[in-house]
Amino acid sequence: MAQAHSIASRTCFHASMISHGPLAGCRRRGDSGGLTLSAMRRHYAFLGRDEDMWNRNFMFKSTEATPLRESENELFHETDPAMDSSGLQLERFLSVWIQGEGEGEMPTAFTNIYVRTATLDFQKRVGFLQPLQGRSHQIKQLLTPGQKRFLRQWLTSSAPQAWQGTDDHFKMLFDCE
Repeated sequence: MAQAHSIASRTCFHASMISHGPLAGCRRRGDSGGLTLSAMRRHYAFLGRDEDMWNRNFMFKSTEATPLRESENELFHETDPAMDSSGLQLERFLSVWIQGEGEGEMPTAFTNIYVRTATLDFQKRVGFLQPLQGRSHQIKQLLTPGQKRFLRQWLTSSAPQAWQGTDDHFKMLFDCE
């Protein structure tokens, strides 16, 4: 069964349930035409925030080992997507999302990590956010040794019990080779 998971909330559905708005030929009055689930299969899906999901974002300048104070959401919230990079003074960033089990501020285990590159022109308030990367080899290539050390230190010191409950495959992502 194919499932999809979003970062901010765990939204699960079977891939065969997806129809894309007007292409599916089943628009109703007031329907925005976005991603819809067929009425017949809607009861298989659950939408909304999973209460057992913990997540945290770290936003790094591309070559720096210490993250910014702002998260991806704060930094890119009021920016427009850039249509063209010509004439822009783009700064490069790396956004790291770490997910885990647990509620509130204290995770019980770390489960997933996603990384994406981003660029932003602070003067014109436009930028590019690339798609999230979740494969181990991609994450290892994108993170610098300094960023890996920072993240490992933060994870082990902020929630030592969660780090102990984390799979070795996840921990290996922070090894500096």
